[in-house]
Amino acid sequence: MDTRVIESAPRTRGWWTLSAVSAAQLLVVLDGTIVNIALPSAQSALGMSDGSRQWVVTAYALAFGGLLLIGGRVSSALGHRRTFVIGLAGFAVASALGGAAGNPETLFAARALQGVFAAVLAPAGLSLLTTTFTEPRERGRAFGVFAAVGAAGSAVGLIAGGLLTEYAGWRWCLYVNVPVALLAVLGTAFVPADRPLRGEGRLDVAGALLSAAGFATVVYAFNEAEPYGWGAAKVLTLLAAGVLLLAAFAVVEFRAPHPLLPMRVLLHRARAGALLSITLMFVAMFGFYLFMSYYTQTVLGYSPVRTGLVLIINALAALLGSTLIAGKLHGRVAPAALIVPGLVAAAAGVLILTGLTARSTDVLPLYLAPALALTGLGLGCVLPPTAGLATADVPLRDIGAASAAYNASQQLGAALGTALLNTVAASATASYVASAGRTTPAEASVHGYTTALTVAFGILLAAACVAGPLIATRAARGDRR
Repeated sequence: MDTRVIESAPRTRGWWTLSAVSAAQLLVVLDGTIVNIALPSAQSALGMSDGSRQWVVTAYALAFGGLLLIGGRVSSALGHRRTFVIGLAGFAVASALGGAAGNPETLFAARALQGVFAAVLAPAGLSLLTTTFTEPRERGRAFGVFAAVGAAGSAVGLIAGGLLTEYAGWRWCLYVNVPVALLAVLGTAFVPADRPLRGEGRLDVAGALLSAAGFATVVYAFNEAEPYGWGAAKVLTLLAAGVLLLAAFAVVEFRAPHPLLPMRVLLHRARAGALLSITLMFVAMFGFYLFMSYYTQTVLGYSPVRTGLVLIINALAALLGSTLIAGKLHGRVAPAALIVPGLVAAAAGVLILTGLTARSTDVLPLYLAPALALTGLGLGCVLPPTAGLATADVPLRDIGAASAAYNASQQLGAALGTALLNTVAASATASYVASAGRTTPAEASVHGYTTALTVAFGILLAAACVAGPLIATRAARGDRR
């Protein structure tokens, strides 16, 4: 038998795996950008208040992030491919439910259900990539393609979201997930089966409950700070309760015989730096995306389609950053040489927008285009190397947990960023109206947006300063703890 046929078979199956996982990544990213574009229309149609509208985004992100650690454990117990298919099917059903929602509560519930199934889908997909591509160079290319598809998904979502919202209605921004998910399910027929891990013990129920409750409480505290204020007893009580729950989770994980998140995954210094980098990046960027959608549509008066065409600058820049910069330099430079400049570039892009006022002219060429390009390039440079670091040198039994931790960092960063920065913007807007006397709604809104973006700028700079030394340690010392 021709040995070339034998050697090419595993490689062919590997690229089938990459195609199926990338299709799922496209689905998740497509859903996020489409919903951001459709949010103003959904708010108007269902009568959502300004204070509650963020739960269309936060309900999904919170369920996704809070349950990802359980999803990683389920993926190991059932097998990554089987869990991957379950996640895709459930995501399709939840999307159909959201598209048919007749009131805000149903839409919020459907978005949370999407997050539940995404919580098993995402770690299963990343685990499949990690176990399939074991050779460093091929793994680097696979992660580069994976990140590039995510960036392309953002571009497709921005355009599709604008077109669907304007010409078919916001509900189709959820219905469109159904055929995409079904195509991905069909693609899994070519993915090699894997064996579930045995002998891992019972599910760490206490850890699962504490982690989900802790993250939910913290995000809810940020959400309640908008109507009640940061000094309100309710908000302070929720924050304290959330911190205590997360501290209890850490104690339980150190002592549990079969922890949901083994501390050895987090105590790897470079991996911790990668998780911190991606968390803070998403805290800043998801607030950035939310404000850009509202600023372009409510202040500049852009249509959803025009908004999508403007925001696509960011997605295309991220695509270039992940392929032409991070993809080309993978293995040639230390991860810190990509991650730290990426965070700084994103911070510079956000900083440009802090100079906006309601009277700013030539907004697109002077503010939006350079800001969107810089933030996109930064995101494209950060995603591939952090994904690689998060799963590097991980024993087979911990791959599900490491993949879940990486995805949890992204989604919890998104949930916290949306809640925190939306609250900062609303508080700044209210203070400006109270202190400025006569002012227009546009002036007050832009002041709120720029105040929140100033906070996002500080978060990105802090990420670069804190995470850089942690990530550089591995490159300098070959840390394989």
